[in-house]
Amino acid sequence: MERGGTEQPPTGAPQIETDDHTALVSKPRNKGGNGDLASAGFNIINSIIGSGIIGLPYSMKEAGFPLGVLLLFGVAYITDYSIILLIKGGNLSSTNTYQELVRKTYGFLGYLILSTLQFLYPFIVGSENVLIDRRFIILFTTIIFTLPLSLYRDIAKLGKVSLVSLLLTVVILVIVMVRTTTLGPQVPKSENAWIFAKSNAIQAIGVMSFAFICHHNSFLIYGSLKEPTLNNWSRITHVSVLLAVVISVLFAACGYMTFTGYTEGDIFENYCRDDNLATFGRFCYGVTVILTFPLECFVTREVIANVFFHGSLSTVFHIVVTVIIIAVATGVSLVYDCLGVVLELNGVLSATPLVFIIPTACYLRLSEERWNHSDNLISCLILAVGVLVMTVGFVLTILHPQECSHGKEMFYCFANNVSSHNSTLPP
Repeated sequence: MERGGTEQPPTGAPQIETDDHTALVSKPRNKGGNGDLASAGFNIINSIIGSGIIGLPYSMKEAGFPLGVLLLFGVAYITDYSIILLIKGGNLSSTNTYQELVRKTYGFLGYLILSTLQFLYPFIVGSENVLIDRRFIILFTTIIFTLPLSLYRDIAKLGKVSLVSLLLTVVILVIVMVRTTTLGPQVPKSENAWIFAKSNAIQAIGVMSFAFICHHNSFLIYGSLKEPTLNNWSRITHVSVLLAVVISVLFAACGYMTFTGYTEGDIFENYCRDDNLATFGRFCYGVTVILTFPLECFVTREVIANVFFHGSLSTVFHIVVTVIIIAVATGVSLVYDCLGVVLELNGVLSATPLVFIIPTACYLRLSEERWNHSDNLISCLILAVGVLVMTVGFVLTILHPQECSHGKEMFYCFANNVSSHNSTLPP
C-alpha cells in the first residue's frame, strides 16, 4: 500500500483516531521485520535510560529541584509526542528513515545537518570506570562485549539485551534509593538546596534531552516490528516513555536528595570509593552502557551507509564500519572523562535538535491540516522551545562552564567529616 496524506483507505479498513483526523493502520507502511512489541519497547526504554540517566540528578542541581522534576516530566511528554510525529511524518512523506524524511522535507542541506547530529550523538556513550584502571576496562569490555553486540544487523535481536539493561537499571535505582536513606543524612545539605528554580535551568533541559533522546533510532525500531503501524507504535511509545520517566524521576530525585548542591554530572562520582554497594552500582552501570551502545552504533552505521554507500553495506564493509565507529568512540572515552559539561553541550547541540526541532519542523512542513489544528499548534510550541533551549543553552554553557571533579574523593567521605557510628561509610 502506498503511503501519503491523501490516499483513501479501502472499504472496511480499520482506522485509528489521531486527534481530529484518522490514519490508516490496517497494513504496515513497509514490509516490517520480525520483532515483537515487547522487544521494541525494551529497545526504546534502553535507548532512553541506558546511559543518559546517570546525569539526571545533576540536572536537578542545575534547574532547582522542584522545577527540575516538572521539566523532566515535560521533556518526557515532548519525547513521547515527537517520536510519534516522526512516524506520522514518515507516513506523510513515504519515507522509512529519519534521514530520508528530512531530505524530502528540507533538501540536501537538512539531510547533511541531521546526518551530522545523528553521527556525533552516540560518541558520548562510553564505558565508565568499573573496578580497576578505566582505560583497561574500557578496552577490554569494548573488544569482548561491545563489538560483538554491535555487529548485529537486526535491531530486533537486541530486545533481550535491552531487557537485561533495563533490569540492571532497576538494580542501580534501588542502590541509589538505599543510599538516600543511609548516606544522605551524613552529607550536609548545600545552601538553597530546595529552591524552586535556578539560573541553569536551560542547561538542565539539555541534559534531560540527552537522557530521553531515542529519536535517532526510532525508525530502526519501528521498522523492526512485524506489523509497523502507527497504532502499534503509539502503544509502544506511550508505555515505554511512561516507564522510563517513572524510573528517571525516582533516580533523579533520590540522587539529588542525597547530595543536593554537591551532585556531580556522573552521580557515581559522589559516592565514596570504599562504598562496596556503590561500587557494585558502578559495575551495573558499566554493563548497561555496554548493552546500550550497540543501539547507538546502529544509528551511526546507518548514517554512514546512507551517505557513502547508498544505504547498503556488504558484510565486509559492515564489519569495517562497525569497528571504526567503536574505535573512535573508545578513543573519546579514553581521553575525556568529565561528564557534566559534555552532557550539557551534547544535550543542547545534538539532543535538543533531534528531540525538539527536527521532528516538529518536518511535520509542520508535511502537515495538510489547518494551521490551528492541535498537532500544528503543539509542534510550533515545541519547535520554539527547542530553538530557545539550543541557543541560550549553548551560550550559557560556554560562558559558565561547570567544574569537573572526576576521580576526586568527596569531602564527606573522610572520617573526620562523618559520624563514627555510620557503617555505610568507609572508616
